[in-house]
Amino acid sequence: MKFANNDRFISIAFPVFLIICWELVVQFGLADSRFFPAPSSIAISFWQLLVSGVLLEHIGISLFRLIVGFLLGAVPALIIGVVMGLSSYVRAALYPIVAATYPIPKSAILPLIVLIFGLGEMSKIVAVAIGVFYLVLINAMAGVLNIDKGYIDVGKNFGASRMNFFLTIALPGALPLIFTGLKLGMGIGLIMIVMAEMIGAKSGIGYLIWDSWQVFAIEKMYVSLVIVSVMGYVSSILLDVSEKRIVPWKQQ
Repeated sequence: MKFANNDRFISIAFPVFLIICWELVVQFGLADSRFFPAPSSIAISFWQLLVSGVLLEHIGISLFRLIVGFLLGAVPALIIGVVMGLSSYVRAALYPIVAATYPIPKSAILPLIVLIFGLGEMSKIVAVAIGVFYLVLINAMAGVLNIDKGYIDVGKNFGASRMNFFLTIALPGALPLIFTGLKLGMGIGLIMIVMAEMIGAKSGIGYLIWDSWQVFAIEKMYVSLVIVSVMGYVSSILLDVSEKRIVPWKQQ
C-alpha cells in the first residue's frame, strides 16, 4: 500500500513540477512565448474557450466521431480476428491481405477516404474505423493463437459447438490481447480523428488545432493539444477499468 501511495504521489507531483518549470522558463525569458506560451496563458485561453461553449462543442463532435468510428472498426475486427485465430483456412485466405495493407500509412489514404465518402461525417468516422480495425484484428487473432492447447482439447472432448467454443474458450482466452489491441486502436483512433478533422472539416478538435495555427492563436492550439492528450488518458483509464472487470484473471 505504501509503494502504491508513493507511485500515485510521483505520478501527480512530477507533471506538476514540469509545468512549474515550464512557467518559470517562459517568465524568465528563456523560451520564446510566441511559440511556447506559459501554462498560465494557456489556462486563461482554456477558460475563455470553455466559458464561450466553443471548446465543449468541438470536444462533443470529436467524441461522437471517435466513438462511432471506434465501434465500427473494433467490432468486425474482433469477430474476424477470433475467426482467423480459430480457422487455419480463414487465416490462410485473409492474413496475406491484412499483412499487405496494414503497413500502408493510414494518413496516406485520407485523401482517398475523403474522395470516396466526401467531406461529411462519414469520412471522419471511416478514417477512425480503418485505423482501429487492424490493431484489434491482429491482437484478437494473436490472442486466440496463444490460448493454451489444453483448453482447446477440453472443448473438443466435451463436444462444444462452434458457437460455444467461440464464446466460452476462444473469446475469453483472447481477451487480454484483445484489450491490448483496443487500447492501441483507441490511440490510433485519436490520431486519425485529429488528422481527418484537419482536412475539410469545420468542427472538432483537429479543426480547432488547424484553425488556431492559421490565425497564429498559439495558446488556443496548445489548449486543443492538451484536450487531445486528456481524451487519450481518460480513454486509457476507462479501458483499464473495463479490463479489470471483464478479465479479472489477468490481474491474478
